[in-house]
Amino acid sequence: MLITTGDHETPAAVRRARELASLSGVPYVSRSRTSLPRLAEQYGDSDILVVLERGARLHRSGREPMTFHPSMAYVRAKRLFKGENDAMLDTAGVVPGDVIIDGTAGLGSDAMVFSIAAGAEGKVLALEDSLPLWALLYEGLKFYVSGLPAFDEALRRIEPIHKNHLDALRAMPDKSADIVYFDPMFRDPIAESSSISPLRSFANPNSLDLDAVKEACRVARKSVVLKEQRGSGEFDRLGFTAKSRSHTKIAYGVISLDPKR
Repeated sequence: MLITTGDHETPAAVRRARELASLSGVPYVSRSRTSLPRLAEQYGDSDILVVLERGARLHRSGREPMTFHPSMAYVRAKRLFKGENDAMLDTAGVVPGDVIIDGTAGLGSDAMVFSIAAGAEGKVLALEDSLPLWALLYEGLKFYVSGLPAFDEALRRIEPIHKNHLDALRAMPDKSADIVYFDPMFRDPIAESSSISPLRSFANPNSLDLDAVKEACRVARKSVVLKEQRGSGEFDRLGFTAKSRSHTKIAYGVISLDPKR
């Protein structure tokens, strides 16, 4: 992967690009008004992250570029601020102050909703295995501006971590988080939004395994939650109790670890 800026190399964008390149351990390349296909050819790398004024955009040769955007998380956030419920949060049993681990963060849409619910006194760790996706997530969470200050504050509170969820969970102490959440790539894709479809080419395609669920149950105090398609056999295979929503194609499964719930 390469990291560069847009056509207009402002000092702020160059500084951010250099910092992200150093943090990611990948080369920073001065744009110098060079086209992205030319940069990819010149450096022999088809993955290029472009740092923008308020976020970032990820390019891969022959693929649709992907810009960081909260997508449906913004809509869900506005509903939460109005006092409405959210099925994911209800299934997980989130309360302010919770420590939540999103094991398959992607572009962080669910982590954003968790961050709102956990509040300033809580903590959300967003684990992402793919380096390009993690870099896009890192930059977006720090610099994306939605126009809704409370939502932007929730984004800034999320801690994006570039690590495989199983490796990360194995390194965590027993009962060190309240909730562990998984949203792996669906085995059979349903109709996807324009923001999700490009993500599939970058994300880890592997299904969730029993070892990860076992570690999640060791680390979590309250619940482990899985997002899947309604009717998916993954819930039974992995030991989750499905909580279906009849009006959507999405369901959440839960392993409850708190005897009070």
